Amino acid sequence: MDDNTYRTRVNAINKVIVGLHRVGIAFGPMQPLTVKGRRTGRMLTFPIAVNKLHTGRYIFQAFPKASWVANARAADTVTLTRGRRAATARLTEVPVDQRGPLLRELVADSPASVGKRFVTTGLAEDATPDGVAAAAHRIAVFRVDPA
Repeated sequence: MDDNTYRTRVNAINKVIVGLHRVGIAFGPMQPLTVKGRRTGRMLTFPIAVNKLHTGRYIFQAFPKASWVANARAADTVTLTRGRRAATARLTEVPVDQRGPLLRELVADSPASVGKRFVTTGLAEDATPDGVAAAAHRIAVFRVDPA
C-alpha cells in the first residue's frame, strides 16, 4: 500500500473515531485531541492514542510531519475527550534522549501492529522495541499532564 492510500484510509478511520466520541462512544486508547491551530487560530481535532505506561500517560507521534505535533508544541494546553467527557491537559514534550525507554516500553507491551505502524509510516526501520527506540530522534513523544 502506498503512502497516499494508507494516509487516505487513516483519515477516513479518524473521522469515524471522532464521530463516535461525539456521540459518547469511547473505545481503546483513542481520544480526540483538540488544539488551537498555530497559524489559523482555529480549534482543530485529531484522534490520538493516549498510552498508559508505568511512568504516566503519553502520546506518540505516529506519522511524519503530523500537524497536531507542531500545534501541540505551540499550544499552552489541549483538550482530550473520552466519550462525552472532556479535560484540559498540558502536553510536555519528552527530550529526545529520554524517548527511547518510553518507545521501547510502548512497543514491548502492545500488539505487534504498534511497532509495525512506526515502520509503515517511515518513522522507524524495525518494528521491534529496540528498533523503534532507535528512531527516538524521529518520533515526538509528549507526556500528558493535568492543566
